[in-house]
Formats: sequence, structure tokens, C-alpha cells
Amino acid sequence: MPTLGDLAKLIRSKNAGPFELTFDIMFEDKENYERVKQSGRLSRELLAGLYGISVGDISLIEYDAANAIKVTIPRPCISGDIGDGDVFGGQQYGPLVEIEIP
Repeated sequence: MPTLGDLAKLIRSKNAGPFELTFDIMFEDKENYERVKQSGRLSRELLAGLYGISVGDISLIEYDAANAIKVTIPRPCISGDIGDGDVFGGQQYGPLVEIEIP
């Protein structure tokens, strides 16, 4: 079964200010975008489990015109705070890459 990493052209994470992370999942074509979207696998419930947060804290927006999905979640700690291992949030996309898509 292909993974999200196989189907997406780009998966990235970055800060959305000091308190939030945003994930951009972009697809080269509408076919792969629609496959992921219609599968229902990329859900708030799945993301909540992957990142250990509440479903209600997740914003998941599908941009049909751009063949892209944007997810925003709270950071586990404030950017740059003691214990923050990723000040820019650039390494937080890792768990998304291996999500299997039917």
C-alpha cells in the first residue's frame, strides 16, 4: 500500500508563529490529491493520535485549487523554549510520511 510520502510531491512542517506548527502536503496532480482526500485516512483523529493532541486542536483544510492539504496544530512547547528540539518546526512532518493510503 502506498504511503502519503509516496503520493505527495512535498510534505513539510514549519512554525506558524511561536505557538503553532503547520504542515503543508502538496500533490503534483489531482489524481493523487483526490486519492488521499477521498481515502479519509488523513483525519483529525489520526493526527491527534500521531501528535498526542486533542482532535479539537487540529485545523485541517483541503485546498482543491492547489491540490494541497494544510494542517495546523499547537506546538508541544513554545518555539525556542527550554526543551524545544526543533526551533523552526522543520522536522515535525516525519510521522506523516509513513501514513498508508488505500
